[in-house]
Amino acid sequence: MILKIKKYSELIRPLIILFDLLIINIIIFFLSDREHWNLQFILYITLFWLSIAFYTKFYNVYRYTHVLKLITLLFSQFFVFLLAFFAYYTIFEEGVIVSKQSNVVFSFMATITSFKFFFFFLLKKYRLKGNNYRNVVVFGESKSAQNVATLFLKRQDLGYRFCGFFSDKQSSSKNFLGSIKDGLEYTKKETIDEVYCEVNSVSSLKLKEIRRFCNENKIEFSLIPENKAIYSKDFILEHYGTIPVLKLKQLPFERIETHILKRSFDVLFSLFVCVFLLSWLLPILWVIVKVNSKGEFFFKQKRDGINGEQFYCYKIRSMEENYLSDLVSASKNDDRITSVGMFLRKSSLDELPQFFNVLIGNMSVVGPRPHMNIQTEKYLKEIDNYLIRNSVKPGITGLAQVSGYRGEVKKKSDIENRVRLDIFYIENWSFFLDLKIISQTVLNVFKGQESAY
Repeated sequence: MILKIKKYSELIRPLIILFDLLIINIIIFFLSDREHWNLQFILYITLFWLSIAFYTKFYNVYRYTHVLKLITLLFSQFFVFLLAFFAYYTIFEEGVIVSKQSNVVFSFMATITSFKFFFFFLLKKYRLKGNNYRNVVVFGESKSAQNVATLFLKRQDLGYRFCGFFSDKQSSSKNFLGSIKDGLEYTKKETIDEVYCEVNSVSSLKLKEIRRFCNENKIEFSLIPENKAIYSKDFILEHYGTIPVLKLKQLPFERIETHILKRSFDVLFSLFVCVFLLSWLLPILWVIVKVNSKGEFFFKQKRDGINGEQFYCYKIRSMEENYLSDLVSASKNDDRITSVGMFLRKSSLDELPQFFNVLIGNMSVVGPRPHMNIQTEKYLKEIDNYLIRNSVKPGITGLAQVSGYRGEVKKKSDIENRVRLDIFYIENWSFFLDLKIISQTVLNVFKGQESAY
């Protein structure tokens, strides 16, 4: 039985980022002219540091990262940041003598460099003592697979605990634990963090099965290529010393920078909508809805949020109050919909209160649309990979909606296409994709969509 311990590796990067920002601002505060240390300057420096770090991948330092790679990251980050730092004085403080600022910037560069190397080697020493490790297994028995296993056994400072290897070909090695089928059962039963597959000794059918298994159980999956392997676009080539390993590309939502950028945009955009649109439009709609039919103005319903957490999703009531509201979704010519409600649904105005959900933090402006709980239970059983939608916050609008898949689900292909587009969005997110979806949503409001009812 493998010892189960609680790991805090996911906290390392956020803490390092926070520490770097503190170093920068503390040094600037104590060494620069106080009159230049203001909110505008703090926001400028913080924003540019994080933006540059995002594009230089400054914080993408892993347990297998070589020290030369670390030096390259430091050089790239500081070179671009220096330009941004001194550009501030050209744009906002023209004529200010920057000789003193040179001392400031080189002071925090030296401090951050020292800290980065200190923490890099401190972690190695910590892992060398058997802490902060990741349990790994290898599928395959070729020379390449054995080289990786040997590396994990010898380089304890990398923090990998090699548990054994599995292969359909029998082996007399003491690390051999059984067939690939045995390996999947072992991986599921024990706390395995990473799986490595040698492409030359595992069939393509088995590779697909192992990869699907890892995706479902949130286990990191990597390939050990043969020397002349053709690399998939889904993988990036890394080197553990001199050994090549193919690792799955990090998805956008697996990066903390994505969540910071997306949440910042959500808050700013929602505040803008609430202040300049909802502040005067909701009172008008309240009067119209109340005059048209009896009942509450707001309608709330429990929906699945990120990681399946339940939350109340708010809308403007568009139906007569009825006991089927949580059981049956709206259909075309649904007699529960009021005359005003028909307009609200057609124009998507009934969704506006969800900007409050965004401010609270249980929704995003753009993301997979949350379904009724009874629908979620049904689709979980019928649709492959449906649960992947819950890995991000649900949205007011989404790629599936602007692509025509909204409203009533009449046939299985309707929900299959929604899930397909939602997964595409999760795997290919970018800030500009969000802007494109928002723009298309606004256009659709004015053009109208046939499935909006």
